[in-house]
Amino acid sequence: MLSGVLKETIGAIEIPELRLDSGKVLKKVKQVYAMYGSLDAGGIVLVCHALTGSHHAAGPNIPGLPEAWWDPLIGPGKAIDTNKFCVICFNMLGSPYGSTSPTTLCEDGRPYGMRFPLISVRDMVRAQYEALKLMEIKELECVVGGSLGGMQALEWAVSFPEMVRRAIVIAAPAFTYPQAIALNEVQRQAIMADPQWKGGDYYGSTPPERGLAIARMLAMITYRSEESFAKRYMRELAFGAPWDWNGKFKIETYIHHHGEKLVQRFDANCYLYLTRAMDLHDIGEGRGGVRDALSRFKGHLLAVGISSDLLFPNWQVEKIALEAREAGVSACYDEIESDNGHDAFLIDIDQLDEMIRGFWRKTES
Repeated sequence: MLSGVLKETIGAIEIPELRLDSGKVLKKVKQVYAMYGSLDAGGIVLVCHALTGSHHAAGPNIPGLPEAWWDPLIGPGKAIDTNKFCVICFNMLGSPYGSTSPTTLCEDGRPYGMRFPLISVRDMVRAQYEALKLMEIKELECVVGGSLGGMQALEWAVSFPEMVRRAIVIAAPAFTYPQAIALNEVQRQAIMADPQWKGGDYYGSTPPERGLAIARMLAMITYRSEESFAKRYMRELAFGAPWDWNGKFKIETYIHHHGEKLVQRFDANCYLYLTRAMDLHDIGEGRGGVRDALSRFKGHLLAVGISSDLLFPNWQVEKIALEAREAGVSACYDEIESDNGHDAFLIDIDQLDEMIRGFWRKTES
């Protein structure tokens, strides 16, 4: 039973200084966030967004931001219940929706562009931690996210285990495997090969729209499965004749549409930096390996894979739970059964809803 109206508050925190994994230091780091519910609620749930998402995780659409990506899960009476919890979602470091990123102006009045230092998932989490400290938040009931958001949730669990009671890691591995790194590199090369990229110094002129669109086209292939494409499109034509270059299969128009759509709302340099951060993701780096890293976490862990995931196959996610249990962590694995591929964590909400509610019940004590 739903009760109450979802209240969303948008805010920002400025961190005076943030030391990055690279050894470089960012000054005056801005962390934009959305807050759902009240800080007086029973606890804080931190929700982490994926690659091209934003802090606007739930509620009505907001001009200038992507659509709310987890609205069915966040709100009064929903799986992430704002009657019980205050929910916070940060716009991650490096994203173009308000937090410090390559689009941020430097002291010379020009955007960073490629002068922005390389960042890691660990840096993103560290920035969120510093922001929460400034908000005087000392404990998190749960950190949850999918894909790049899942990487952040897992990194939270091992970076700040004393602060996190539960972690839900969805469609994300303990470290990024070579095939995913290769796919990301092809996307970056598509952007860099666009003449309009200009070494990343395209602000104030035409951005590398074609390169970014092609990058997104490839990404969309990895976000779905062959089964979903076959069921939805198979070999159907959208228009024209197949023996003529003006003819297009429906699957071609699908990926073109998503490429053109992303160009309207995302920054190409941010795409470069965030995909590189995904490549650098490895919770075991500098911690003696994945198992030793996981052993730091004393809370409850739920890893959720997707049966048809091409980008981060289900076995990579299940391995997190297996290694966590071997490290003495209270961990379990569940799986979304779906033909929708990697994007199932945004589509098959009913299954995810049930899993999250079940995890709450199992870990209430």
